[in-house]
Amino acid sequence: MTETKAEPPMRVGIVPVTPLQQNCSLIWCTKTMRGALVDPGGDLDRLKAAVEKCGVTIEKLLVTHGHLDHCGQTGILAKELGVPIEGPHEEDRFWIAQLDDDGKRWGMDAKTFEPDRWLHDGDKVTVGELELDVIHCPGHTPGHVVFFHAPSRFAIVGDVLFAGSIGRTDFPKGNHQQLVDSITQKLWPLGEDVTFVPGHGPTSTFGAERKVNAYVSDYVLS
Repeated sequence: MTETKAEPPMRVGIVPVTPLQQNCSLIWCTKTMRGALVDPGGDLDRLKAAVEKCGVTIEKLLVTHGHLDHCGQTGILAKELGVPIEGPHEEDRFWIAQLDDDGKRWGMDAKTFEPDRWLHDGDKVTVGELELDVIHCPGHTPGHVVFFHAPSRFAIVGDVLFAGSIGRTDFPKGNHQQLVDSITQKLWPLGEDVTFVPGHGPTSTFGAERKVNAYVSDYVLS
């Protein structure tokens, strides 16, 4: 008799959206098939098609930070689906407040919104029967948060960290040292085996970035 592999508690799909190819993550609880879209910044038809293909019922939208490509159409989608928005941290309120103007500036459809719940360091968010930890990681933006599912050793880090790089800090209220501290003091302690989805580009692990990342590897910071 062949042994069947147990279904993991969480599954993840990545759908790049907007001209900036931002990684929107579709995460769902395999037990309940209830899910969330993390950073649904645009291309809503593509996102809804991915949700339908996976057979998931969206129960909320999660946002890592207030930049246009990550959340420009989040408010529009929340109204369409009748679901709440959770995140980011309220320090990013000023970014969300200027989404209408940023959309015109970048030639993208974007609309200001008010999250149903601002998140803080140490909060929990639920998706189906999953529980994710909220980690406040300022630096790229002051209100940036990361979502971490400890049982899966998996994190969605937005624009804090990338494979081989880190987030820009030349935007208003960005801070390079604060970003480095967020990565080394809040993300590295989660473990080298943690796989992460960045806001752009391929996935990686914290362990790999500690070895080779040109900005925050152990060698570079030593």
